[in-house]
Amino acid sequence: MPQDGPQPVERELPTDEARDLLGLVRELVRREIKPAAAGEEAAGTFPRETFRLLSRSGLLGLPYAEEHGGGGQPYEVYLQVLEELAAARLTVGLGTSVHSLSCHGLAHFGSKEQRTERLPDMLGGGLLGAYCLSEPASGSDAASLRTRAVREDGDGGGWVLNGTKAWITHGGVADFYTVLARTGEDGPRGITAFLVPADAEGLSAAPPERKMGLNGSPTAQVHFDQVRVPDTCRLGEEGQGFTVALSSLDAGRLGIAACAVGLAQAALEEALAYTAQREQFGRPLADFQGLRFALADMGTQIEAGRALYLTAARRRDAGEPFSRQAAMAKLFCTDAAMRVTTDAVQLLGGYGYTTDFPVERYMREAKVLQIVEGTNQIQRMVIARHLAGPESKS
Repeated sequence: MPQDGPQPVERELPTDEARDLLGLVRELVRREIKPAAAGEEAAGTFPRETFRLLSRSGLLGLPYAEEHGGGGQPYEVYLQVLEELAAARLTVGLGTSVHSLSCHGLAHFGSKEQRTERLPDMLGGGLLGAYCLSEPASGSDAASLRTRAVREDGDGGGWVLNGTKAWITHGGVADFYTVLARTGEDGPRGITAFLVPADAEGLSAAPPERKMGLNGSPTAQVHFDQVRVPDTCRLGEEGQGFTVALSSLDAGRLGIAACAVGLAQAALEEALAYTAQREQFGRPLADFQGLRFALADMGTQIEAGRALYLTAARRRDAGEPFSRQAAMAKLFCTDAAMRVTTDAVQLLGGYGYTTDFPVERYMREAKVLQIVEGTNQIQRMVIARHLAGPESKS
């Protein structure tokens, strides 16, 4: 282990522009995000000004086209930036991933006119998005959602939305919501996607959920009570919403994987620093073989997770199918983050269980990554279907 402590992660970046971008991110993290992270999480402070800064810096739209205000960066670059943000403060990394997820439907399924009119503000205009798929009675079974959108004035008219979405990151603080609603028959074919502004009449948010971690990131139910939107807010064709949702989630799962690796990397660095400085029996803890083996296992899991999400990202960038690899990355990286953060607490002993060190917060935060954007049980189902085919019908 180097005498001067943990070193910055060596990145595999394809261009000089990407390397410069990463330097910008690391400086921004050092100055603006990491110093306030512990205090703001303890106080439950939502970092809205940080997201405005990320927007002004061009970091909220990195994987989207430059012509619409995005950064034009490949996904493998965007995800490594996301990892850096999550390592500094998961609320910021996860929030950036959720914002990107909320822009996906418009960027990939919206009309040319919709993209030209709306995307620049969403990607670089200081706005923040949320993604509304889950409901109180339909989490993993997303195709059974009950929020409904009904045409107001025949085929050419607008829509009226009614229902409740649950577990919405940025619920109550977002500027726009990508909403999946039922417009037809039961099942996935009857779902349509809409882009709904936060100031739409009839849209409201419940008080944020009281969570075990990520206290700075509000998660809340969002209610739609006779919310009227024009047909220009529909994303894609009527009945295409489930396709929009699945496409968005494949990309979003890679964002969660990158955040998980960033969180695990932060925990490892804390453990390395502590075990190098703390002495027992006249020797640094890092000299004891049992602890060295634990650190080696932690580092190996992090490197493996990083390689897995980058492989999936490169497939996406090359236009190749990546759904299986995205599910594998989300599964492996979030499970690894849970193990690594738990081990970090153990390595710090009693200090790891106190709020004087950030590893207890990292462990609490890691748990939710195994749940959001498809639980890890759902990821296993997705992976198994790719490997063995769909389940037989009895």
